[in-house]
Amino acid sequence: MKILITLAQAPLLSTGILSFCVCLSAAQAQEAGANPDSGPAPGAKLDRVEISARQTDTELRRRASTAKQIYGREELDKFGDTNVADVLQRLPGVTLQGNAPRLRGMSAGYTLILINGDPAPPGFALDQLDPALVERIEVSKGPTATQSAQAVAGTINIILKDAPKRSQRDLRVNTGYRFEKPTLSGSFTFGEKWGDVSLTLPISSSQWRGQIDSEIHRQSLADNGTPVDAIQKGDNRFQGQGINLGPVLTWRISDDETLSLQSFVQSGAWNNTTRYNNQVLAGSPALDGDSSNEGSWQLARSRLQWVNNFSADERIEVKAGIQASRGRFDNQIQGAMQQRTLGDNREASLTQAGNYTRLINEAHSLALGWDLELRQREEKRDASVQGVALISSLQGQAFSAQVQKTALFVQDEWQISPQWSATLGLRHENIATQSTGMDVDLRNTSAVLTPMLHLAYKLNASGKDLIRASLTRSYKAPDINALLARPTPNSLYADLGQSNTVLAPDSVGNPALRPELATGLDMAYEKYLASGGLFSVGVFYREVSDLVRGVTSLQTSPDYATAPRWVSQALNFSSGRAAGLELEIKGRAGELLPVVFDPKLALSLRGALNYYRSEVDTLPGPDNRLDGQQPWSGTLGADYRFNTLPLTVGANFALTPDFVTRQSLSQTVALGRSRSIDMFARWMVQENVSMRLALSNIAPLASESLSSNTNGTSVYSARLARTGINLSAEIKL
Repeated sequence: MKILITLAQAPLLSTGILSFCVCLSAAQAQEAGANPDSGPAPGAKLDRVEISARQTDTELRRRASTAKQIYGREELDKFGDTNVADVLQRLPGVTLQGNAPRLRGMSAGYTLILINGDPAPPGFALDQLDPALVERIEVSKGPTATQSAQAVAGTINIILKDAPKRSQRDLRVNTGYRFEKPTLSGSFTFGEKWGDVSLTLPISSSQWRGQIDSEIHRQSLADNGTPVDAIQKGDNRFQGQGINLGPVLTWRISDDETLSLQSFVQSGAWNNTTRYNNQVLAGSPALDGDSSNEGSWQLARSRLQWVNNFSADERIEVKAGIQASRGRFDNQIQGAMQQRTLGDNREASLTQAGNYTRLINEAHSLALGWDLELRQREEKRDASVQGVALISSLQGQAFSAQVQKTALFVQDEWQISPQWSATLGLRHENIATQSTGMDVDLRNTSAVLTPMLHLAYKLNASGKDLIRASLTRSYKAPDINALLARPTPNSLYADLGQSNTVLAPDSVGNPALRPELATGLDMAYEKYLASGGLFSVGVFYREVSDLVRGVTSLQTSPDYATAPRWVSQALNFSSGRAAGLELEIKGRAGELLPVVFDPKLALSLRGALNYYRSEVDTLPGPDNRLDGQQPWSGTLGADYRFNTLPLTVGANFALTPDFVTRQSLSQTVALGRSRSIDMFARWMVQENVSMRLALSNIAPLASESLSSNTNGTSVYSARLARTGINLSAEIKL
């Protein structure tokens, strides 16, 4: 507990101390040469003059050594989004599960989320991160040795804004409406450069408010075989506010050496209420009660980075970070039994990493490095029914888990010939976990060796046509929450002297979970068009072992209940495989379809179609797919810029079909189709002032699911969100 409190307090303290030290050193350096009348001393090194041209996102993608998609300010600003989660859901091949992004239809844990190349801290809220704080987003389909190999489906790297090269004052104000009354959001970015010291200070504040209409239909059989049937129609209202702060301070010690401090602070509070209208059709069903929920969260991280280019061929980078987060909630249910759950979750971590890069024989760029992380999580949860502790033995007891990761890697970027290039890497990661709670102290250690090979072949000298191929090894480590052995009874059946149902199980963590291991093959053909567009077709294959899935079983004597209870626990229970075909196209309409459109027409088109197949070995078909992987997904978008007006309009359409997933021998889950339609209009009032109007979730479609069991139990649910309207103004001062 002592280390947790220390780490939780350290980020803000370290930010202040390190910022002061960097500023003081920079000020002393400035003072030493502040006399404007003194010229350069004999033999002194003159200031370096940098001349650089801004490359487009497509050009950066073409020049990348491994397959990736890059999205910069144009994509981030297009629809006037107030959070990064909304930006991600429109990107080709990306879908959202809650607010967690997924690649290739695989569940959220298979996609690695990075912040500036480092794994995002647990609890990092993408739906609360303002795009104004982001420089670009990179989507990679295969891991590299220099980054964590926890990327079975791929990696989404969110690059935050760096220190500016010139003065910057950007102001953005948003007002939006979804339900009841408007919300206000805004961001301001301050950037300045004083000699060798530069600072960027982006800050944003946001509000959200909305309503979701829901319907739940439960059918089952009572112990005597009579039917139990009920429908609940719910009104869920939610609201909240949050703030983001991401200062970056950079000191250019010399032409070859820099020291930078980057911090990030995220804080917010939320409140949800749900009210039900119940219709009992048969029997005496267990029903959800009206509920009121409120909570807050705080997240702080700081990273100090030192880079030294010893020469044109040699470079070293060393960085150290500290972060802490806390989340609290109060959940009250007013049903047949008054229930209340108070939670307090804390997490803290220390990271340290570095790499050394050297150019050898003008053809090899060799990188050697390491990554270290120590992370600890502690959960306290007090649950009561009618004011009496639900599980008296757990009341006030803290459950904790600690994860230690060490990684060593080597990577060689090899320019074989003007047409052939290769990236070869080897990464070894060791993961040690320790889980404490319920008078049990469990330890688990696993090691993962991940070799990686990426090839690129230019079909012509210009590099406009490329063939890429990758053979990689990756893994998915258990989420730290899944390691905590705390049991959580289902709120529908809070009386632990009675049984629950297979579709309303209790849950419990599993400290013995092992990482899932995956071997992957990726191949793609990319064609880059003259006007900046592209066409890409790719295939992928993943073989996964030690597959993890929640397994529900009837336990006659769990530690916390006197009656038999159905309990869901994550287990390494099988192996599986996934494969897919991915198509992407974008560019000017006249170049893509010259027979249909005038080449001079200021119309841009984009589209993507992804086809997926998967299977789990221990489950019979059909529909024994990986959890939640849809059969296919598609997106289509268009932007048009008027010639006579400073106006640009655009729209985006995304669709996934309905499908069924077999969860076990007796249980299936059917998900309905999803659809999203978004539109925007941007008016350039003057060179540095613009207005934007955006509509999201036009013609909303309910999100439907049906869980069924062979014993006659089923639960149908539907959730319908509302259309959003957003009006924003951006001013570059």
